[in-house]
Amino acid sequence: MDMERDILWIDDEIDLLQSHIIFLSERGYKVTPVSNGDDAVALVRKRSFDVILLDEMMSGRDGLSTLAELHEINPNIPVIMITKSEAEELMEDAIGQRIDDFLIKPVNPSQILSTCKRILDAKHIREDRIGRDYVSEFNRIRALLSGPLHWRDWIDIHGHLSEWDLEIERFRDAGLRQMHRDHRKECDLEFGIYIERMYRSWLREEDPPPLSVDVLSEFVVPHLTAGKQVFFIVVDCLRLDHWLAIEPLLAEFFTIRRDYHYSILPTATPYSRNAIFSGLFPSELAEQYPKLWQSGQDDDRSLNRHEHQLMDLQLERMGLKSVSQTRYGKVLDVAEGRSLVRRIHSFASIPLTAVVFNFIDILAHGRSESDILQEIAPNEAAFRSLTLSWFKHSSLFEMLRRVAETDAVVVLTTDHGSVLGTRATIARGNRGTSTNLRYKYGSNLNCDRRQALLIRDPSEYKLPSMGMSTNFIIAKEDFYFVYPSKFHEYERQYRDSFQHGGISLEEMILPVVVMKGK
Repeated sequence: MDMERDILWIDDEIDLLQSHIIFLSERGYKVTPVSNGDDAVALVRKRSFDVILLDEMMSGRDGLSTLAELHEINPNIPVIMITKSEAEELMEDAIGQRIDDFLIKPVNPSQILSTCKRILDAKHIREDRIGRDYVSEFNRIRALLSGPLHWRDWIDIHGHLSEWDLEIERFRDAGLRQMHRDHRKECDLEFGIYIERMYRSWLREEDPPPLSVDVLSEFVVPHLTAGKQVFFIVVDCLRLDHWLAIEPLLAEFFTIRRDYHYSILPTATPYSRNAIFSGLFPSELAEQYPKLWQSGQDDDRSLNRHEHQLMDLQLERMGLKSVSQTRYGKVLDVAEGRSLVRRIHSFASIPLTAVVFNFIDILAHGRSESDILQEIAPNEAAFRSLTLSWFKHSSLFEMLRRVAETDAVVVLTTDHGSVLGTRATIARGNRGTSTNLRYKYGSNLNCDRRQALLIRDPSEYKLPSMGMSTNFIIAKEDFYFVYPSKFHEYERQYRDSFQHGGISLEEMILPVVVMKGK
């Protein structure tokens, strides 16, 4: 321990605790003994302490009334209450007044030491260990990267990287954060190579992972056939690290089982979300339902208008005639969310209710156009924090809490993630080329093959063809497309914006969560 920690110990029998005080002093703790609550309150008004040990039963002012006044003076001082009583009511009163720990007499010096160390030094100890732990994890993943990888290995890698996203953000080690960013870039580079090599074999059903087209059949239908009511929630643009930040809030209300699926390419709403609801790849959808998806359009409103119809058609193809009634909703703003929550009780007899929440996708796009949002969320950690803040106060959270009170099953997933675009790469094409930053389709497109995937024959990737010379380019890693003309102007304009449609761990490997109310 690098610095002496200052403890205030309040006990009306403090003279009997000299051996405990000496024990703590020998281990670097400075202990100020006080025999009553009034003197303790006076001391705290004059100076600060790192932690307070407080006896619950004292003559004169008791522990709980002392605690209340201490918190009025400084609500942030950690307090450890020590008591002879194991009464549940007393513990609840103490916890209600925000004590940090509770010890039952008789206590020995080692108990006091370990409790103080946990409260005062846990972060310091963790900071000392986190670097060593990260290097060990880094070496494990690097060893995986050196050998042949399976799609399950990439789920494992992305899962651990996402957990480290949250862990590293708790500490202020700039060097470790940079190491993690570099490690992520290395993994995304290798992942892009892997996807370019393996993706077409998955489309030929050669040991594929669950893809967008499989989400309904693999994760929703089994619960329907078992007679369960299902709420199917699709949160547009939800990354795995976002979910990991949100999950603890829902663990209070649900038992949670997390699985994964891979987004199809491009990792963009018109392709991946239509694939989820239809169970069809884009070329199959364009062929079977040409009126539902007209060529030459690539925005959400025009291409994702028929998700309810596509979902019902998919259920019909699977022979689920028992699911005679389904509901579908899309939440684009606060008013629609509130309306949905008010009506949730009316869904009790509906076997399947599907709801799309668009807030995170709207936030990601809006950030590119708002200086205020860019200031609030300048990086991925801040954007994750903003997503968590939205969820805490969202109609989605309120809806899920209400569903947790029923016997329904919740299946929650997303259509794609996003990546923070930091590097521009040149796209070459004609005026009819689509405008997306992470993927483009048009005639005679070309790109740097090290930084993007060139698809000359869309049918090999089960993508629709809009003409004889249609091809696609899909950016890898954190690259985004810029045309040669005004390259530097557009490079500056779109740098550090959240984008999707490309090939990265963040965009492709997505959580599918099955939740049942506790």
